[in-house]
Amino acid sequence: MTTRIKRWVETDTGHRVPNHKSKCRNMHGHRYRWEAELSGDVVTDIGVSEEGMLIDFSDVSKILTTYIHDIVDHAFIVFEGDEVAISALSVMPDNHKTVIVPFIPTAENLAKWAFEQVQPHIISSYGNKLQLHSFHVRETPKSWASWYPEK
Repeated sequence: MTTRIKRWVETDTGHRVPNHKSKCRNMHGHRYRWEAELSGDVVTDIGVSEEGMLIDFSDVSKILTTYIHDIVDHAFIVFEGDEVAISALSVMPDNHKTVIVPFIPTAENLAKWAFEQVQPHIISSYGNKLQLHSFHVRETPKSWASWYPEK
């Protein structure tokens, strides 16, 4: 039997979808929720800190903070081929956070990107088959996307 847990962080992040048919082609921002879903077996090693858990929630939080939050919070994510946005952002002061990515920064693509940033850091010392099962990105209270690796 497998157990799943979720942990999330939130960021205030800007983006644009340059070829979108509607208002999303404009520069704008969201209060993103970046949610990691992990699966595995509960640790049964007696006396260890993680006994009865998949992984300590605080350990997941540290990973999400380091590899997602601290990278994109109060940043603007821009597609490397979006010359208009890159030009506009080039006049910002040097301390402006611009994150250039090789894909259009839709919620769907950001979910896959976030999975790839976090997955290498999900490690268990207890042989409990711990893995990053999926990643969910909530762009608005009513809109989110999920990415699951192919098995």
